[in-house]
Amino acid sequence: MKTASAIIAVATACLLPLSAAQAQDKLKIGVLTTLSGPPAVLGSQLRNGFQLAVKTLGAKLGGREVEIIVQDDELKPDVAVTKAKAFVERDHVDFVVGPIFSNILQAIMKPVTDSGTILISPNAGTSNFAGKECNANFFVTSYQNDQVHEVLGKYAQESGIKKAFIMAPNYQAGKDSLAGFKNYFKGEVVDEVYVPLGQLDYSAELSKIAAAKPDAIFVFLPGGMGVNFVKQFRQAGLADKMKFLSAFTVDESTLPAQQDAALGFFGGSNWAPDLDNPQNKAFVDAYVKEYNAVPASYAFQAYDAALLIDAALKATGGKTDNKDALRAALMKADFKSLRGKFKFNTNHYPIQDFYLVKVGKRADGKYETEIAQKVFTDYADPHVKDCAMK
Repeated sequence: MKTASAIIAVATACLLPLSAAQAQDKLKIGVLTTLSGPPAVLGSQLRNGFQLAVKTLGAKLGGREVEIIVQDDELKPDVAVTKAKAFVERDHVDFVVGPIFSNILQAIMKPVTDSGTILISPNAGTSNFAGKECNANFFVTSYQNDQVHEVLGKYAQESGIKKAFIMAPNYQAGKDSLAGFKNYFKGEVVDEVYVPLGQLDYSAELSKIAAAKPDAIFVFLPGGMGVNFVKQFRQAGLADKMKFLSAFTVDESTLPAQQDAALGFFGGSNWAPDLDNPQNKAFVDAYVKEYNAVPASYAFQAYDAALLIDAALKATGGKTDNKDALRAALMKADFKSLRGKFKFNTNHYPIQDFYLVKVGKRADGKYETEIAQKVFTDYADPHVKDCAMK
């Protein structure tokens, strides 16, 4: 007859292999980004930045081996919802990282966060989720959408621009963009134009701009939209007649196609490749070596998302089951951001610096945005006052 202690010993021995196996379970991360059509240039930067961070960290986050599952949302909200649900219901991912576009974020927020899964956005950051609809399971490593555009509004106001023509795509981020610019620019808006998301021919809009004769234009035209607009703007002979201000229109995702057509044009950002700190220099060098391209903000913010997960899991001993402990660890943001100073506000959006950047050419012939001046220091978005999380 076995003694009680022997039975316990056998039972414990039987449990040990299972516990060891559980400890070795891979951390599953679903990356949802746009990899179809012209906007794929943005989505690939997000994917590449995240994957580079995991590679740099030895294919582990918080000591756990990582399985990254990448899906293309095709810039279609219904497709994105289907794939987000598959992440949480079929793949049982620990985190969802993405997306690029705000209309996709609006679509996937509920199915991901309602499942208890942590959603980390390395780009889209709509104002509603910063305010009344803030969510305990949602963290942002980019910005609140208004903020980058406010950089250009503040610069336009302080540099004496009297008349501005403003334009953006007709979706939530576009509306946030122009609202953000107008938050700080108090001069005359000679025209406010919304174009369909994905529009590539701007002949009609360029005629309007020429007729309006503004001191400056401000445009938010990401990806292929920006590539075409910048070329057409330069070809129309308008570059010497007004100041070109933009957000996500001239950046490292579009400059390889725009090249000299974008030289001297201004943008706004929370970062630039020439930001002077050791971790950013190492990142930019590694990205150029890995992908033969200069990283854009989409890549750096995704890289930071991986650093955030790594730091949080180090604090929880690699565990993701205790959501309160995991959220608390994420909130601490105990990592060295590529942008330098970084901390989360109570709405899980960053408090950070913002810059006016200008398109320049590197010694290796590649194009990049370079810091022209700091516009905001430790800037917290104003919507946090409407968030119930404290």
